[in-house]
Amino acid sequence: QVQLVESGGGSVQAGGSLRLSCAASGYTYSRDFICWFRQAPGKEREGVAAIYTGGGATYYADSVKGRFTISQDSAKNTVYLQMNSLKLEDTAMYYCAASPYGGNWYQPASAYKYWGQGTQVTVSL
Repeated sequence: QVQLVESGGGSVQAGGSLRLSCAASGYTYSRDFICWFRQAPGKEREGVAAIYTGGGATYYADSVKGRFTISQDSAKNTVYLQMNSLKLEDTAMYYCAASPYGGNWYQPASAYKYWGQGTQVTVSL
């Protein structure tokens, strides 16, 4: 059974940092497209960062460029999202999603086969 498990969320003051993890079990990241999504109450879900695990190419939403970094650790079968200089508007539930055998930054959320349960990030003053 495939599972994606996110961790690392929490509460942080504006300007602070958090690192989210997306660990896979029953499934090995190889040539997959992994995306971090977020959804705040009353807002649409948005993709914030993605990585192609086959070659390491990364993609970012304009709202997080220069502040967030997505990376992978193949040995740990884990994808990370390092979030720095956090802003109030980064408050949301964060989810990781996997599209096996590839994908692209512009594909809809429905194209992702596996999803984690989410981890809450709350940024306060």
